[in-house]
Amino acid sequence: MFQKLEDVEKRYEELNSKISDPEVISDQQTWQKLMKEHAGLVDVVAKFREYKKAKQDLEQAKEMLNDKDLKELAEMEMLELKDKLPKIEEELKILLIPKDPDDDKNIICEIRAGAGGDEAALFAGTLFRMYSMYSETKRWKLEVLNENETGLGGYKEITFMLTGKDVYSRLKFESGVHRVQRVPDTESSGRIHTSTATVAVLPVVEDVEIDINPADIRMEVFRASGAGGQHVNKTSSAVRLIHEPTGIVAECQTERSQVQNREYAMRLLKSRLYEIEKEKRDSELASERKSQVGTGDRSEKIRTYNYPQGRITDHRIGFSIYQMENFLNGNIDEMIDNLTAADMAEKLKGE
Repeated sequence: MFQKLEDVEKRYEELNSKISDPEVISDQQTWQKLMKEHAGLVDVVAKFREYKKAKQDLEQAKEMLNDKDLKELAEMEMLELKDKLPKIEEELKILLIPKDPDDDKNIICEIRAGAGGDEAALFAGTLFRMYSMYSETKRWKLEVLNENETGLGGYKEITFMLTGKDVYSRLKFESGVHRVQRVPDTESSGRIHTSTATVAVLPVVEDVEIDINPADIRMEVFRASGAGGQHVNKTSSAVRLIHEPTGIVAECQTERSQVQNREYAMRLLKSRLYEIEKEKRDSELASERKSQVGTGDRSEKIRTYNYPQGRITDHRIGFSIYQMENFLNGNIDEMIDNLTAADMAEKLKGE
């Protein structure tokens, strides 16, 4: 570990020199890339230097033991430093865990009704409301890109973008199948129904991260449907993009402008293609043990919302919360914090 820390500190000093070089500064793309790498090393270098200072202080305290006048003070300092050093070591281990490069990205989130008909669509609407309220507490910006509403107020599917600080790092563990157990309003016999909705959280990517050949994309325009104002069904402003090599489709119909809808659809298409590349890279790292938390398998049942018991259980970590209304009103930080902690513990075991 300490050789790795020495290498990190050396790289940090190299970057210090490069980001101050006028030639590098003149190339803004390179400079920004180096600045981002530099920022990612600041905390670990500061903590390593704190560790080295504590080690140095410990050696000095040992030397002071030979001085009768300073012996008591030296012993007190040694006790304090021997307690401090293991804590700093643990903090360094955590800081050395590779950061997910997507953590600071914005996201596109897709929620689709699964098994359960109208009740599944209503549950998809409940999840959208939950994430909307959570985004408000984080001061994130939410933009709906595409929606397919049902007559009862639910969604067959809804796609939206969240923009703000650390969006992906907070919501990346939400991908998967969410299951609800409750008595539908339409059920006269009071039987509990089980329905599902699928959530996919995709990082929004920049052009430099994924290259798409324009010739591979077929664009279709159509009239928007559903809620949206007077332009609905009057102008062909909705856009559908088909990536022909993969068959992936992305569409947007929420904006009045065809140009805006095409821009949003292209973002969604890039994010879906990036997700495929990311899954491919992850699967190629066969020697790396996968985390029990995971971030991508849409077929995995990750969480159950049991209304009769007022219980939300995440099956990946066996953690339950008994505050249904509070949770569905967007107060989901406790669940997210526990998922993040479990993922961190899993990664530490693999170090």
